[in-house]
Amino acid sequence: MTRKGESGEAESFSRAAVAVFRLNGRFTATLDRLALAFGLSAARWQILSTVTEESLSVSEVARRVGTTRQSVQRIADLLVRQGLAVYLDNPAHRRAKLLTATEQGIAAKREIDSCLAALARQLCERLGGEDEVHRTAEVLRGLSGALSSIGSDNSV
Repeated sequence: MTRKGESGEAESFSRAAVAVFRLNGRFTATLDRLALAFGLSAARWQILSTVTEESLSVSEVARRVGTTRQSVQRIADLLVRQGLAVYLDNPAHRRAKLLTATEQGIAAKREIDSCLAALARQLCERLGGEDEVHRTAEVLRGLSGALSSIGSDNSV
C-alpha cells in the first residue's frame, strides 16, 4: 500500500533499501561469528581481504570498500598490531604507505574463506542454486552502480 504522496517507485526503493540494510546486518553478524575464532571482525576481514592480493594505500582501500579513510586507518593499524598486515613504503607517494597482508594474515583469511565456502554452499542450496545466487549478486551490483552514478552527478 502506497502512502499518500509517495509513489510506487519510492515505496519500492524504500523496501529495497531496508532489505539491503537488513542483509548487511546479517552478513556482518555472520562474518563476525566466523572471523572471531581467528581474532578478527567482519570489518577487519574485509580490509585484510582487500590487501591480500594487492598492496594498497589506506585511501585506496577506503574507496574499494566504500567507507571512510579514517575508518580504514583505524582498522589497518589494528591489523598491523595483530601481525596480520604491515605498512610498506609507497614508491608513488612518500607519505601514503601501502598496506599489505602478512603470511599470518593470508593464513587467517584463507581459514575464514574456507568457513565462508561452507556457508556459500548452504546458501546456494536454500536459494535454488548457484545461478540464482549469481543473478541476485548481479542485481545488487546493478543497484550499487546506479546509486553510485546518481550520487556522483549533482542531480540529487
